[in-house]
Amino acid sequence: MPRRSYDHYCAVSRALDLVGDRWTLLVVRELCSGPRRYSDLFADLPGISTDMLATRLKDLEREGLLTHHRNGMRSSYELTASGQALRPVLDALSAWGAPLLGERKPTDAVRAHWLALPLGRAVAALVPEGTVTVHIGETVLHYVITADGVTHHEGPAHAPDRELRLDLAEATEIATGARALTAG
Repeated sequence: MPRRSYDHYCAVSRALDLVGDRWTLLVVRELCSGPRRYSDLFADLPGISTDMLATRLKDLEREGLLTHHRNGMRSSYELTASGQALRPVLDALSAWGAPLLGERKPTDAVRAHWLALPLGRAVAALVPEGTVTVHIGETVLHYVITADGVTHHEGPAHAPDRELRLDLAEATEIATGARALTAG
């Protein structure tokens, strides 16, 4: 079945033709930190069906935004350079959407790594250049801050310049702007 298109000669509509479908940018968000297995993606996208996830992954692969690495029984998905170029889009959506979070509802799913994008801005304000490992409860990720921007990756940095430990409530307050990230 051919994909639907806005058929507008417009950069925004062409971009939305590729990434405007439901779940697509959330799949990209999950892959921003590095390669992920299908089962990990499925676990960290509560509410998505297996059919929808498989469709979105195939669409993103066909459009050249991700690659599917097959290694026997172990396979993973990883953003291409074109897919990684969506990071500023996700950063902008994250900055715009953080004030909309409000109080967490009992029905809201949450994963600590979902705070990585807005938390990255706070980390970069504290450490303008370098590598920072952040522990949010059991979740560990690290940021690389350079003149070109901020990236985040799963797991601890090999030799971080700084290490921070937060609980989920603290990380949420910092990500939403309700609290500043401090060195202490």
